Amino acid sequence: MKSQCYCNSLRTAARKVTALYDQALASVGVNLSQFSMLRRLERAGEVSITELSRLCELDRSTTGRNVKVLERMGLVTAVAGEDQREATLSLSKRGRHVLDEGAPHWKRAQDEIERKLGSRRARELLSLGDDL
Repeated sequence: MKSQCYCNSLRTAARKVTALYDQALASVGVNLSQFSMLRRLERAGEVSITELSRLCELDRSTTGRNVKVLERMGLVTAVAGEDQREATLSLSKRGRHVLDEGAPHWKRAQDEIERKLGSRRARELLSLGDDL
């Protein structure tokens, strides 16, 4: 019996969608993963890497590696927290600028997805993660 794999279909769709957003955000110097992390950090204010990991639904080591890249880019500032074992992260002025500059590019990618899928299917896509 020949059948399609749900996981492979979702992964292929995710790669295509990610590429669309990455292309849209390239002019501001970040990819979708970085932009999303910056947005979560902006909403949260000052947070630990552990808390940012929870907000991003990533493991702590992945978040830590991504934060190091964002620090080198000058988009995130890390200062020693009360517990010296964990840094407190905040968005830098440059990070805020990247979010402001990237917002219309991100919105155009959103609009492109909705145009390709139609509004009903785009809404279904948004609920898919919650349903699983």
